[in-house]
Amino acid sequence: MKLDILAIGVHPDDVELSCAGTILKEIAAGKKVGVLDLSHGELGTRGSGPLRLKEAAKSAEILGLACRENVGMADGFFKNDQEHILLIAQILRKYQPDIILSNAPRDRHPDHGRASKLISDACFYSGLRKVETKLDVEIQEAWRPKAIYNYIQDRFIEPDFVVDVTPFVDTKMDAIKAFSSQFYNEGSNEPESPLTMKNFFEFVRARMADMGRYIQVDYAEGFLVERPAGVKSISDLH
Repeated sequence: MKLDILAIGVHPDDVELSCAGTILKEIAAGKKVGVLDLSHGELGTRGSGPLRLKEAAKSAEILGLACRENVGMADGFFKNDQEHILLIAQILRKYQPDIILSNAPRDRHPDHGRASKLISDACFYSGLRKVETKLDVEIQEAWRPKAIYNYIQDRFIEPDFVVDVTPFVDTKMDAIKAFSSQFYNEGSNEPESPLTMKNFFEFVRARMADMGRYIQVDYAEGFLVERPAGVKSISDLH
């Protein structure tokens, strides 16, 4: 299966929190979109790795993803090395996405920035034919995505561009709430975290509203670019 877009997050729910509206918009336009989670998120303050995998599957149904995979890297302790680059390269070559959506290069959680660099490096090495990966027993062909766009998550970063996601906000919030172990629960005895604040979902909506102000829409999601983006006409920009 060839994908148009592959969204990659180091933790299950990174993608939902940051760019689920964009994913929903692209799927509605007929694009094939998948998600790759690098870890199970087993170090999260609440929940567990197995539970977050179940929540990720529920979210995938809500979003209408073409596929969702998890390569099982160690949450918090993965490295940018040959082993981890090849794990991602194998998925890139399997699905041949044209566009990658990735963690931001800097954020509150140190895993996010580290994952951003790892994903970027994997995209480059995946395009080198002398870097060998196998799927089952077959050697895979080299593949390099055309573009990497970094979604903005916890820390506010000035976006390079924003995407109007106004019609898809409610479904995005449903996909986020699929990860119920991570958020406010009145009866929970588990430790508190920034995600468990009672008004956290209001923060998510407020961040999208703030991004929307750039282009005078109700809600938008912001992205960064690794290199200047090309357009066919300046009329494509507004």
